[in-house]
Amino acid sequence: MAFNVTSVKTSSGGAWQGDNPLQFAFPLLIIQTTIVVLISRVLEFLFKPLRQPKVVAEILGGILLGPSALGRNKYFMQWIFPAWSTPILESVGSLGILFFLFLVGLELDLSSIRRSGKRAFGIAAAGMSLPFLLGAGLTFLTRKVVNGDNHQKHGQLLVFMGVSLSITAFPVLARILAELRLLTTDVGRTAMAAAAFNDVSACILLALAVALAGGGTGAHRSPLISLWVLLSGVAFVAFMLVFVRRIMHWVARQGSNRYEAYIWLTLAAVMVSGFMTDLIGIHAIFGAFVFGLTIPSDGEFARSLVQRIEDFVSGLLLPVYFASSGLKTDITKIRGLEAWGLLVLTIFTACAGKILATFFAAVLCMIPVRQSLALGVLMNTKGLVELIVLNIGKEKKVLDDEMFAILVLMALFTTFMTTPIVMVIYRPARELSPPARLETSSTSQLEEELRILMCIRGPGDSPSLINLVELCRSTKQPVLKLYVMQLLELTDRSSLIRMVQRVRRNGLSCVRCSRQGGELSNQIVAAFKVYSQLSKVTIRPTASISSLSTMHEDICHVAEKKRAAMLLLPFHKAWRREGNEEILMNLGTGWRGVNQMVLTNAPCSVALLVDGGFGVALEHSLIDDDALIKKVCILFLGGPDSQKALELGCRMAGHPVIRVTVVRLTMFKDLEDMIETRPSSSQAFNSKDHQISITPNEYSREQELDDSIFMDFRREWTGEIEFVEKETHNLINEVKAIGQGGEFELVIVGQGRFPPAVLAELEDSRPEFDELGHVGDLIYSLGEAVKCSLLVIKQNDSVKDNKMPKPEMAN
Repeated sequence: MAFNVTSVKTSSGGAWQGDNPLQFAFPLLIIQTTIVVLISRVLEFLFKPLRQPKVVAEILGGILLGPSALGRNKYFMQWIFPAWSTPILESVGSLGILFFLFLVGLELDLSSIRRSGKRAFGIAAAGMSLPFLLGAGLTFLTRKVVNGDNHQKHGQLLVFMGVSLSITAFPVLARILAELRLLTTDVGRTAMAAAAFNDVSACILLALAVALAGGGTGAHRSPLISLWVLLSGVAFVAFMLVFVRRIMHWVARQGSNRYEAYIWLTLAAVMVSGFMTDLIGIHAIFGAFVFGLTIPSDGEFARSLVQRIEDFVSGLLLPVYFASSGLKTDITKIRGLEAWGLLVLTIFTACAGKILATFFAAVLCMIPVRQSLALGVLMNTKGLVELIVLNIGKEKKVLDDEMFAILVLMALFTTFMTTPIVMVIYRPARELSPPARLETSSTSQLEEELRILMCIRGPGDSPSLINLVELCRSTKQPVLKLYVMQLLELTDRSSLIRMVQRVRRNGLSCVRCSRQGGELSNQIVAAFKVYSQLSKVTIRPTASISSLSTMHEDICHVAEKKRAAMLLLPFHKAWRREGNEEILMNLGTGWRGVNQMVLTNAPCSVALLVDGGFGVALEHSLIDDDALIKKVCILFLGGPDSQKALELGCRMAGHPVIRVTVVRLTMFKDLEDMIETRPSSSQAFNSKDHQISITPNEYSREQELDDSIFMDFRREWTGEIEFVEKETHNLINEVKAIGQGGEFELVIVGQGRFPPAVLAELEDSRPEFDELGHVGDLIYSLGEAVKCSLLVIKQNDSVKDNKMPKPEMAN
């Protein structure tokens, strides 16, 4: 077959030489890609309040660019999407689909699918069988309604219709489950397992459909050709899963220093695999998908691959593929009431078949009715995988323009409806329980152990937080139980699939969590494993997979569910030592917002750690009590938060290698001087923390309460804790002196709610970071001059029985 050589050139000589860049392939591709990405991102932003997955915006963006909307303008099509540029745009988009299906195969863990059990398999089988039969039956109606139906390809159309109505888009489903916060629920786990079965089955059926559609043309048409295509495809899969899989497992076991060469060879192998299946007569994406299945999905090598290519593929190439699909979608081809009636019937058939089959199969598996119905709606998700099937059908001339447009609209509608319907019919109880419910547990049970929920974002947070927990591990106090929650930000990355398959909400040890799929990195697992063995602290891992705007809900929910006495959070900025240099790490305002929302909504007390080098290991102190002495300062200025800091100091004082010093700062100003310089006694002094009326009675009561608590604490802990009391004219200078003195490794302060005299002194110092409070921000503002780490305590008064157990009196 002769190859037509055109006059299209790649790049122009520039406008100054009289060339129009839009008449050259590469400059036009740049403009096309820019427009595509811009429109898809604008639509994604508009659909975000509706909690729609990104694929809905990308499909709709492609349709808008096609002949259904903007493409109706002949000048737009002539200059931006001319006919000669279509093969180039489709080739770039097809390259994105090739690597996307490789990522899907890479992140599908076949062993986890086998472990999913008969229930998920039964639900997936039922959810595919009925829609496939209904879709196949629908093809008989299209012969009478759709004009130009190719009766010679009725068998191929039957398979394509059945596949398009029966599949579930696994990557899109993962995103929807994450948005609805159902990933770690029973419904979410069952849906993901069933969708994994569904995805593998869909690829097999798709390969079958392509093989049937590739039976040759004209005089070369023969059923034997389809048979040879199928047999060659089976041989290809067997070769990949038997021989290539062993090679890739060997590659994955090599050290990370050798990954660089293997990664580029693997990317080349993706394209070779695609070429081989295209040579066989099956679409190239099938080869990429099968090759992805040969790579171990839970190793460092797989993570390296995903990090290299997923942003480029999902952020740039996939929107181009949707645009090329949108250029083929012409809604105006749907003419007449019969054709529009066929569209409604197709949507109804797809929804009814999938939802009802899944619903009844789930009910038979003893799943509650409401959850079964939600599961049916979730399994009806189409999206990207559906569009791939339809494009292949149109490419093989099995689907004409009218049927293609009908099925594209069906995929868009079924995907769009999933989120709002599931939100209506199934909302798991995630709201925080009222404080009264917390009183059901006996006080004696709460005093048996101290429960701490530690939030960790990555390996960099673990040393300092482990050290802080170790300070609270007193040999004289109740048992310490530590819940470690890794905070995983929900993004548009396809690696969310792997994250979903591996994270389990709780009930696993760190080691088991790592082996069975916890997303805790090797460094984090190793750190907590060692700490658990040396300290005998009970550790329970959990995870939050959520967007930063809603992550605080998961944290507060787990804190209340586990009856945590304290939440430990890392500050969004921290000093990290690299060689001889101190580098300030800033994770951004998103993580700062998480901390702020937790401080506002937490059902227990919260401790916010600003790491200033507190990550120095305590392993020696765990083995030899005299090997390392840590000096801790509790800055007591009065108020409920400072009182909570004293309670924490009780536990630290019981640790054999901790030396606690309590520094109490009081003002020289007497009450009369303060009232003369501030509003009258009938006025109120406003603070961000709360409102305090500066009157003699109020001031006296707060001062008496602080004095009483401090004196009782001092009597109990004299000899165990060093006490320093100072009166000062300049509170700010005293606080800064403690921060930059270098005497203490850790300084603990209350966030706010100080006595009026302290608030009056601090009123003029506006904090840069409100979550640190006035005093904490004063220390942090010293920058590189700070010689200590900072722990800011905020007490929550709403939950009384979550109060930290008080220690026994020192002997």
